[in-house]
Amino acid sequence: MYRLIVLALIALLVRTADPIKRGLKYSDFPRITHITGNIYTYEDFHAGDEKFTTTNMFVVTNDGVIVADGQGSVAETKGLVDAIAKVTPQPIKYVIIASDHGDHTAGNAAFPADVRYIIQKNSKATLDAARAGWKPPADRTDVIDDRKTIDLGGTHVDVRFLGRAHTGGDLSVWVAQERVLFLSEIFLNRVFPAMRSAYPSEWLKTLDAAEAIKAAVYIPGHGFPESGSVSKEELHAYHAALKAVIAEATRLHNAGVPVDQAIKQANWGEYANWTLASSQGPIAIRRVYDELDGKLK
Repeated sequence: MYRLIVLALIALLVRTADPIKRGLKYSDFPRITHITGNIYTYEDFHAGDEKFTTTNMFVVTNDGVIVADGQGSVAETKGLVDAIAKVTPQPIKYVIIASDHGDHTAGNAAFPADVRYIIQKNSKATLDAARAGWKPPADRTDVIDDRKTIDLGGTHVDVRFLGRAHTGGDLSVWVAQERVLFLSEIFLNRVFPAMRSAYPSEWLKTLDAAEAIKAAVYIPGHGFPESGSVSKEELHAYHAALKAVIAEATRLHNAGVPVDQAIKQANWGEYANWTLASSQGPIAIRRVYDELDGKLK
């Protein structure tokens, strides 16, 4: 009991995506967390040298389960499917592709063969055009532009496209009955803003739209899910981080600093200690430069 209290206090005091600094052990994952009502998250580790989690949300209803995002391999997504089966005997009916990146879609073949997928049209085009990787099955995929509501077992789940952000087709998942908003890679909790396929200034507007919803709980696609009040604080902190990264890259661009030199000169301040800062900082510089130079379409 004492250890659990200590871990809880550490979690409250340490805002980080690093599980060890958070007071957790690698063996604590994968794990399920009950968020509220019929809503749960599942976390497993993202592949790579720095340990942080990829987070999925699932909603359990009397007529089936709705899942938002998968994991990065068939084995890891099978872990998600098996974990859901321990929570409920209800079958998975829908899988929402909130991010089209491989760490959220590469394992989708592990989902049941009869599930329906929901994807934004830009993400559908991205996955269809990719040389390799999982493809949305044409006969079981609903392609949306802005919005779709799923009514299942008395639960209404609103799938929304709030704007381009981390990808061209980021989707959010709003469960109004519990006031929970899953943001996938629109929100990377204490993870440095990753921009390899991002739309930097549009991402800021998408976060404006997310905060305007005034959810009770905001769930990130990477980094730890938090309690209601903390989740709001962390979403706001991520918003501030994205603004700061864009502002620093813009400052260097406006000063005429060549991109390769800008990568060396960038001062990330407090965000230099966030997970993935060393690898994602240079990518962010290049992406903001491309946007300012009119190269993003």
